[in-house]
Amino acid sequence: METAEFVQILNHEGGLLAAAAQEAGVDAKVPTCPGWQVRDLLQHTGMVHRWAAAFVAQGYTSPRPDGGLPDLDGAALAAWFREGHLDLVDTLSSAAPDVRCWHFLPAPSPLAFWARRQTHETTMHRFDAEAARGGTPTAIGPALALDGIDELLLGFHARHRSRVRSEKPRVLRVRATDADDAVWTVRLSAEPPVTERDDAGRADCEVAGPAERLYLSLWNRLPFPAVTGDASVAALWREKSAVTWS
Repeated sequence: METAEFVQILNHEGGLLAAAAQEAGVDAKVPTCPGWQVRDLLQHTGMVHRWAAAFVAQGYTSPRPDGGLPDLDGAALAAWFREGHLDLVDTLSSAAPDVRCWHFLPAPSPLAFWARRQTHETTMHRFDAEAARGGTPTAIGPALALDGIDELLLGFHARHRSRVRSEKPRVLRVRATDADDAVWTVRLSAEPPVTERDDAGRADCEVAGPAERLYLSLWNRLPFPAVTGDASVAALWREKSAVTWS
């Protein structure tokens, strides 16, 4: 997927998030984020949007702390979220393709990284907002879902800080059933997971289903659609794979 396509999706997803949050109300519980209400979702996502935009807009070349959560609620909080989201979209849309700034996962360019990362951040939290609202969630296109699985398995969980570890080596296979050659083999050990985009060798456990469902499941928003083999490996993923803000 190209950077411009990510920015277009980011724009759409942020609008959906804001609309679902308004329908649900800031006091509504977010079932996919235990302990959160919609106000927490708006505060967190709005903070992340501003934090990300600053790297691109200011060209910061090293990590920087976020700006903290706003002391806002209700309509003022919703307006604050929309303002930050639109600023992020404008920043990414107008940035020079060769802009240099800090980023934390491998990418073709810093701009490509931030557009991709914030699209997935916003899509996942849009799903959370719609879960709080209730009703049928907006569909996630297969291309975005497959890319999100790539980012999670080949990016986030290739980092040293991944907590998905196993003293006994185990192999988890992830298979999207609605796309050609969409298979990942995740090798677990006492070291960070090692993932390859293939289905070579034996797996202890396989999780399979449509790309959208796998994307949401791997981010612990939904149960895995189908599990075969040693279910304790899938359970290990559920227990240890959370990516937290710190």
